[in-house]
Amino acid sequence: MFSKILIANRGEIACRVIRTARRMAIATVAVCSEADRDALHVAMADEAHEIGPAAARDSYLRGEKIIAAALRSGAEAVHPGYGFLSENADFAEACAAAGLVFIGPPVAAIRAMGSKAAAKTLMAAAGVATVPGYHGTAQDLEAFAAAAAAIGYPVLIKASAGGGGKGMRIVAREGDLADALDSARREAASSFGDDWLLIEKFLTSPRHIEMQIFADRHGGCVHLFERDCSIQRRHQKVIEEAPAPGLDPTMRRAMGAAAIAAARAVGYVGAGTVEFIVEGDQFYFMEMNTRLQVEHAVTEMVTGVDLVEWQIRVAAGEALLLGQDAIALAGHAIEARLYAEDPARDFLPAAGVLTQWRHPPEGPDFRVETGVREGDRIGIDYDPMLAKLVVCGEDRAAALRRLREALAGTVVGGIANNVDFLARIAASPDFAAGAVDTGFIAAHRDALLPATGSAPQPCLAAAALAVVLDREAAARAATARSSDPYSPWHRRDSWRIEGAADQVVAFRDGETNREVRIRPAADGYVLDLGAGCVGAAALRDGGVLRLTLDGVMLRLNVIRDGAEITVRDDDGSHRLTLLDPLASAAAEGAVAGRLTAPMPGKIIAVPAVPGMPVARGAVLVVLEAMKMEHAVTAPAGAIVERVAVAVGDLVDEGAELLVLAPAAG
Repeated sequence: MFSKILIANRGEIACRVIRTARRMAIATVAVCSEADRDALHVAMADEAHEIGPAAARDSYLRGEKIIAAALRSGAEAVHPGYGFLSENADFAEACAAAGLVFIGPPVAAIRAMGSKAAAKTLMAAAGVATVPGYHGTAQDLEAFAAAAAAIGYPVLIKASAGGGGKGMRIVAREGDLADALDSARREAASSFGDDWLLIEKFLTSPRHIEMQIFADRHGGCVHLFERDCSIQRRHQKVIEEAPAPGLDPTMRRAMGAAAIAAARAVGYVGAGTVEFIVEGDQFYFMEMNTRLQVEHAVTEMVTGVDLVEWQIRVAAGEALLLGQDAIALAGHAIEARLYAEDPARDFLPAAGVLTQWRHPPEGPDFRVETGVREGDRIGIDYDPMLAKLVVCGEDRAAALRRLREALAGTVVGGIANNVDFLARIAASPDFAAGAVDTGFIAAHRDALLPATGSAPQPCLAAAALAVVLDREAAARAATARSSDPYSPWHRRDSWRIEGAADQVVAFRDGETNREVRIRPAADGYVLDLGAGCVGAAALRDGGVLRLTLDGVMLRLNVIRDGAEITVRDDDGSHRLTLLDPLASAAAEGAVAGRLTAPMPGKIIAVPAVPGMPVARGAVLVVLEAMKMEHAVTAPAGAIVERVAVAVGDLVDEGAELLVLAPAAG
């Protein structure tokens, strides 16, 4: 067994590997970019080596730097995690050449399955059904246009070397094909260093079901059942579960056999995932991921197997710990991915400081996989996933109840996130019924992304009392520092010569200004919320406000980040902005004609030039953040008056990109 391993990754997967390695008494070595010097995975590892600037291409994708760090540290093996170099055959080969064990499959298997195009050809030859498509060597527009016409629109463009939705585009009509190919190529090259594309028929209501397989060097090969990964946005998974709800046992056996056949066909060793698209009673091979998957935890929950431990043992030459007949499926597990993103803005990635980060305590039926801590800065250089919340129960209904409880008890402050969005999925009757496919989010968009309404009175009261309690705490601190704590000017209430004064706390709630008038009372406060006065009492317990309002006791999460106050109740989050009565009203509103950056990122394309007429929807600027591209388009027909950015510029959210003038005529 190894005595020391290096983890060639970051974030929650690096932390995950460290936990298992520590339990196995194996020392760990972390690598980090300049941006990750203070990251959780660095703090957890036994030692760490800095390998370059924040950009992944200059650090986590530099195989030679990682290998040099491994050799300096005395590590015997390299665990690649997932993403970055985990499926890079050249990196695996370089590790072996340097005398390091690559904790992953053989180089030949990575190469065989690393190209989606080659893998589909191999599977078709082996008799495994594949989705109709084009996987040829010609990569010009004419070849793709001919293939798309033969397949029939809509079609799906995919990066041959990729995964995780990167380099993937749905094309509904021929006129959109060229732009989609260009965008997919850029994103694929940025994420994987390979811009090779393929195209296939886009199935309209499929399920995404994958089989976890494992093989050793002694001829052993097993599957550990399936995971349903159908709940997706932007072609990236959001919720995964095991086993797949409603999957026919006969199909489960057939998919397991096909997955094992695929693994044996390439001489596979280690952990891998064979992914299938399922529509009706038919399943089609989609791809094989030659690595551990983000969602591996749900498989661990229902099988009791530590897949990372198996990876390490198999890489060290050991045989599989269990045969197929000894692997049992028990209970049900669900994983929800918590992202720094804004669902209301088409899931735009978000950046900022994680001012609050709390979740329920972990236990046998709940675990949290994360690589962040409260106070961490979430940047734009890496994937926006903050954590995975993983629950299990004796059946799917029990697991779903546990998921709802976990989401209700999770608080994320300081940065846009998808906690409420996940909670609405978990509360959906169709999700509870197992009626899932890859179009679930689009089909339920109105329920999952409801229009923002006014904060209900209990939330408004909670926000106002949170402000008052903060003021009182500040007054107590000032009194404690005073040289004359008995002075009447240091009283901590609203005392004044004429009697107790009202406090007025004003908020911006959506498009409306709202006020709460608060007066101290013997047993708390009297609040005027605009519809008469009610008695209230409040007690802060960390981020929880215990509120009694008109005799009703409530427990609400209150997150304050400067002037921004978020109150979470059973219906989700309500965001209020504390108004400064002295602030200038002139600061409100956007400047007409200006287009600004919707998120921090790097400018990668600027099709717009001054004087150019543009139609509504025309792409003006393309910016990249967290490995994803976002196109800024014209809101209406106009003339480009001024362009404020150039390719390569780094911009903050809200930065001016360009100015439009009304179109002539």
